[in-house]
Amino acid sequence: MQHSTIEKSIPLMSILTLVLVAIGGIVEIVPLFYIKSTIEKVEGMRPYTPLELKGRDLYIREGCYNCHSQMIRPFRDETERYGHYSLAAESMYDHPFQWGSKRTGPDLARIGGKYSNEWHKAHMLKPQHVVPESVMPAYPWLQENVLKTDDIEKRMQVLSMVGVPYSAEQIANAKQDLAAQASGSSDASGLNKRYGNKVPKADFDGQPDKITELDALVAYLQMLGTLVDFSGQQAKAR
Repeated sequence: MQHSTIEKSIPLMSILTLVLVAIGGIVEIVPLFYIKSTIEKVEGMRPYTPLELKGRDLYIREGCYNCHSQMIRPFRDETERYGHYSLAAESMYDHPFQWGSKRTGPDLARIGGKYSNEWHKAHMLKPQHVVPESVMPAYPWLQENVLKTDDIEKRMQVLSMVGVPYSAEQIANAKQDLAAQASGSSDASGLNKRYGNKVPKADFDGQPDKITELDALVAYLQMLGTLVDFSGQQAKAR
């Protein structure tokens, strides 16, 4: 069939276009039904601890995602500033994910361990004290509000229904693990057993008499980007 014939016939071109789009769609979509997961598992990934989960909820509640993304793109200017590019597996337990589409402030995908708990506390209470040029508003109520934990078990149960691998033991000990992490208790064997030894444990807001929203938010920030060890990949890259 001559190409000019197809171009001159709108009905014919429409039919052939639909056929080609259908074939392309089948080739792209059908294989997805035969693979278990499109996300490659990465060693070190774990679900959020109860305290980190509450901190993430606060991060979303306060709209932090409006100015901060959590996705480092695989470009040189991004990786030199923020670190190893983000992996899909690092967001596998996020509902919803926090990739973001713009940045007023820096990307936070690798913020964990970069600054001390005291720095984060000062930054949330008065950002300009630690970053003079910052346009970020202050969040003093986070230090004043006692963290609400009554719903933490139900929160984890719901997440387990959508694929987050919380065990019955983790859900049953949620409040105990939350308190152990927020107090920096030396007796955190149960927390370590259920979530690993890399869990950051401290009195994050400097108020040992109560667990505040600031404790939870700082705990969440301090774990971002710390679960996967990229030293091997970086060494190979060199």
